[in-house]
Amino acid sequence: MKAWMTAGALALATLMTACDSGPTTPEVVVYTSRGDHLIKPVFDAYTAETGVRVRYITDNDAALLTRLESEGAQSPADLLITVDAGNLWQAAERGLLQPVDNAELKRAVPAHLRDSELRWFGETVRARTLVYATERVQPEQLSTYEALAEPEWQGRLCLRTSKKVYNQSLVATLIERLGEPEAERVVRGWISNLATDVFANDNAVMDAIAAGQCDVGIVNTYYFGRMLRDKPTLPLKLFWANQGDGESGVHVNISGAGVTAHAPHRDEAEKLMVWMSQRQAQSLLADGNLEYPVNPDVPAAAEVQAWGHFRADNLNVEVAGQRQVDAVKLMDRAGYR
Repeated sequence: MKAWMTAGALALATLMTACDSGPTTPEVVVYTSRGDHLIKPVFDAYTAETGVRVRYITDNDAALLTRLESEGAQSPADLLITVDAGNLWQAAERGLLQPVDNAELKRAVPAHLRDSELRWFGETVRARTLVYATERVQPEQLSTYEALAEPEWQGRLCLRTSKKVYNQSLVATLIERLGEPEAERVVRGWISNLATDVFANDNAVMDAIAAGQCDVGIVNTYYFGRMLRDKPTLPLKLFWANQGDGESGVHVNISGAGVTAHAPHRDEAEKLMVWMSQRQAQSLLADGNLEYPVNPDVPAAAEVQAWGHFRADNLNVEVAGQRQVDAVKLMDRAGYR
């Protein structure tokens, strides 16, 4: 059973009872796929600073979008917070989000990290790049995502399943950058070079590399950071892909937020979203999961900076949604399961 949570307080009674009681202080209701341990400190800080109550429910992306659709105009949700631009794009295209034309938000969130129609905005940046075994791979052997399709990596590559939206978004970007035929050649090359069956998650990919099952993989950097915390002698390193002249840069995605189409507390939702784009919240949001702040004026945590600087792909992340269906079909044709 899903429980309503209040930042800085015990779990509340049902939402309907709370609404009927007529709250005496401002509030905002959030649907989010982010873990409680990541999002609760942010809401606690907002309540402490503003006095505004933040009530939230957590669930997976698909369930939250279905819930918003079924509730329609009766939905109590003011704000949707989730991960991956593909999910945010889907929410916007299904009419579940409304535009927010706010000058502070537009200053804080670069144009390629927000919806072109202002229906959602990035909150943190997530880089998906190469990870390699330091004992068996020299960094000069690595270059691009595309190069992992070449024969030299046969039997040496590990990948996460295509079912996860992170890989769908990466392939969607490849389609946009390379065109569908070339992107399919690359994905077929990856599958030909697999050392073993695909894994359920990025941690399993890194465990396989560390164990010698394969030599290189593709992961979100925060998974690497978490594992490194637990295993400081981990024989793995990150490699920033596609950094050469004329190359696209590291594939990035976002966690992000949008005001719901029928938000009962629209103004409060917008204020919370603006606040989350500023320094205090950016540090809380990014540092808690070893991600990058979306606001370029806010530095990443020292632990994250230690991984080195990279040039990110500046393609608008909404491509992850626009090309998602094409990406899923391409991966299926290529035998990427």
